[in-house]
Amino acid sequence: MSATAEQLRALRQEVAGLERWTGQGAARRVPLGHAEVDAALGGGLETGRLHEFFSRAAGDVGAAAGFAAMLAARFGSGVFWLRQEQAGRQGGALHGPGLAEIGLDPAQLILGVLEDPLAVLAAAGEAARCPGVGSVVVELHGMPRALDLIATRRLALAAEGSGASVLLLRIGGEARPSAAWTRWSVSAAPSAPLEAGAPGHPALDLELTRQKSGPPGGPWRVEWDRDGASFRTWSGGGAALSGAPLPPAADGSSAPPRRAVLPLRRLG
Repeated sequence: MSATAEQLRALRQEVAGLERWTGQGAARRVPLGHAEVDAALGGGLETGRLHEFFSRAAGDVGAAAGFAAMLAARFGSGVFWLRQEQAGRQGGALHGPGLAEIGLDPAQLILGVLEDPLAVLAAAGEAARCPGVGSVVVELHGMPRALDLIATRRLALAAEGSGASVLLLRIGGEARPSAAWTRWSVSAAPSAPLEAGAPGHPALDLELTRQKSGPPGGPWRVEWDRDGASFRTWSGGGAALSGAPLPPAADGSSAPPRRAVLPLRRLG
């Protein structure tokens, strides 16, 4: 039996173990907590859908992963995180304490790393059909031929059938036709410092570049409230308004400190 087949067999066993958790059931709309974002989404982000995420720059890979982890924490239930090896080499290893700081319990997460993007997609389809999984995060690198419109349609159908959300991270990829319900551009933003200069809440710049149920929206600068497992308006002064260009993070002592919002850690 090939190494890939062995990995898929092991992942199937892990999926079976997730079934002790309560599944999400039918698709539902989950408010994210940020009023403008929720309004643009018609009340919240739908579960049981395929959602697609792109980082604005190479250095924002972890921001996209952090956004996916935050959404998974918001949606609840078990999480399956599937990575193409190349995506892991590009973005770094998942970091348990970082996930916990975001509010995503590592004990409810199963990690699978596969070399072949086709194997990643096959495993994602199986995981999405498991009733005990709330979210399936899928990390793919570049522009793999296996990720075509048909492949994304299969993921979308699997998500709709079970109620699990499939969160597709496109590491170093470009947008092309897909069956994703929404498409996002994500980058890291400076956090607003707390009292005595303590690091602030994780912050992100988000833009909804496409959605099937309405027009695009944003950009928005948001921050993550771990205790409430929700997003809120950035608490720094001079926050960008919805629809206005987001100010770039400036270098220098006057810039708010950037906080790692990412559940990733570089190895080596």
